[in-house]
Amino acid sequence: MPSASRPGPTSLPSPTSLPSPTSLPSPLAEQVEAWLNDDPDPADRAELARLRDGAGHDATLLAELTTRFHGPLRFGTAGLRGPLRAGPAGMNTAVVRRAAAGLATWLTSRAPPAPAPPAPAAPKPDPATAGSSMNAAPGSAAAPNSSTATVVVGYDARHRSEAFALDSARVFAGAGLRALVLPGPLPTPVLAFAVRRLGADAGVMVTASHNPATDNGYKVYLGDASSDAARGAQLVAPADREIEGMIAAAGPARAIPLAETWRRLDADVVDDYIHAAATAGRAATATATATATATATATATATATATDLRTDVTTDPTALTVAYTPLHGVGAGVLGAVFTAAGLAAPRVVHEQAEPDPEFPTVQWPNPEEAGAMDRVLALGERIDADLVLANDPDADRCAVAVGGRVLSGDEVGLLLADHVLHSCPGPVATTIVSSSGLRALAAEVGVPYAETLTGFKWIMRADARLVFGYEEALGYAVAPELVRDKDGITAALAIALVAARAKQRGRTLPDLLDELSARLGVHLTGQRSARFDDVTQIDETMHRLRAQPPTSLAGRPVTAVRDLLAGPRDGDAPAGGIPPRPARPVDRADAAHPVLPPADVLMLFLDEDRVIFRPSGTEPKLKVYLETVEPVPGHAVDAVPAARDQAAARLLHLHTAAGNLLDGRDGDHISPKIRSPASPSPGTI
Repeated sequence: MPSASRPGPTSLPSPTSLPSPTSLPSPLAEQVEAWLNDDPDPADRAELARLRDGAGHDATLLAELTTRFHGPLRFGTAGLRGPLRAGPAGMNTAVVRRAAAGLATWLTSRAPPAPAPPAPAAPKPDPATAGSSMNAAPGSAAAPNSSTATVVVGYDARHRSEAFALDSARVFAGAGLRALVLPGPLPTPVLAFAVRRLGADAGVMVTASHNPATDNGYKVYLGDASSDAARGAQLVAPADREIEGMIAAAGPARAIPLAETWRRLDADVVDDYIHAAATAGRAATATATATATATATATATATATATDLRTDVTTDPTALTVAYTPLHGVGAGVLGAVFTAAGLAAPRVVHEQAEPDPEFPTVQWPNPEEAGAMDRVLALGERIDADLVLANDPDADRCAVAVGGRVLSGDEVGLLLADHVLHSCPGPVATTIVSSSGLRALAAEVGVPYAETLTGFKWIMRADARLVFGYEEALGYAVAPELVRDKDGITAALAIALVAARAKQRGRTLPDLLDELSARLGVHLTGQRSARFDDVTQIDETMHRLRAQPPTSLAGRPVTAVRDLLAGPRDGDAPAGGIPPRPARPVDRADAAHPVLPPADVLMLFLDEDRVIFRPSGTEPKLKVYLETVEPVPGHAVDAVPAARDQAAARLLHLHTAAGNLLDGRDGDHISPKIRSPASPSPGTI
């Protein structure tokens, strides 16, 4: 694997022949010098010094320097995330040490007083070194005493990820915390699993997920013992702002105490995840198979064992052919082991993308949602006549699915997985406001609680402590939230493979199952547009313009309601988790009776049951537009689905074009779009 220590050197002019930096404006000059004095990393200091010296006479470099000191990184949809670069607005050693110090201070401030010394007793094994203790139930104590906070640290294979992880562990240890580091570059779900399994107080995952190779990030999970819904989930307000305040007060990065008393976990924690993921997948499939068998065969016996039922799907490893890519990330080894443990043949992997490579050399963007990212795995699937094509993003918390060359949308996969889970374990489900309303329809049909949340799994996981399934349209799924309180691309891949295997036994495919769902629930067609900006201030300007004068019509149809989530209550007044389902007809912005959500930069336009939602990305400099059209299917007949889909697709295409016009600053009806193929807006049908 190529070295993931540092990306290539920053292309900046040599300081040897440049003038003194005294020409930098104030207070930028003082901020730069203070940062240089406090930065503990020689390479980062050298990079910043070159930029400082060049900025004294180059407007472009001055703008770059100003951007780096515009403000610190903030916790967003998926933690801290930014470019690998020196300065407070980048991912670097100083920023990571200060982030770890702020988190350590926050954890220490919340720790209970040290208990009185207990009576002498036989020592218990330490999970950091004793593999048998790793099999304890979730929530079992991971620290020698309850007054010592435990933090588990994981990392992927991106540039500098391991260095940032070990620096974090040293800071936690230096603050008197118990720091446990995963045994190597691993998927994010393994870290989230370890937080719950070890009963840790917090977890840190160094990753930028699907971002470009030049980025990295810092995700924080909290082992909140006060609520099982939140235990092991990513942090939300007010904790994120409290920790940011403690980061700001952390002092110079160079002065933060470090210690080498952190511990490296062995592979048992990974083996435990593999075993738990495979067991959860087999159990769900066994129950779902029993349900289907009882429905189809009057003589089915209720006393058949789970092992007998699993035989139908799992004893023939050649029953399903799967093509897979980890997109140069860390998912391949764990995913293959989970498939094998569940009784499926390991997928065929795209050779040139199989090993971790922080440069992601074969893709422009290491995100399976992006055009072209799945080209190689789709080609492999065609060569081997695969029943199923799968792709993880580099940290394997997302999963993309394709069948017969057709890439399914996140909403389509979400509904297939929800239907699968609810057959085996009826219970509360949740999704986000920008995902398809199809899950709401399915929950109503099954008769289970349903919740909508803001975008991000940190909200989905707090929707209900009894949650059995959650998903978001951006290829994130939680099929086993009792194991991982976050999206998990590994267990999702296993679950969809088991669904496909069971369907194949019935002579069906995943698209066939989607048609059956559409007949039951109506066609829910979704699509998305996005605009990438070099200057993030343009995103704010665009959202401000849309709010100041929202359109009264789109694509020749009246806008029947507008909902602006920035007009909602303050964080302190908002519920911590999900909200009840929105009414059948959306409520106008003036109606205060609409269920509340925490304030968010989201603008929603409704056209009866259809909708257009504008939202800036929480992880990339993009403005996203989410589209949905809903069309009932006459008589709930499968053979009526294609005609209903065509009607929904025609409306979606019109909305797709109108949304693009709005992003360009034109009136939504200024251009009358021509009808093209339903595939042109990259929709998903449910």
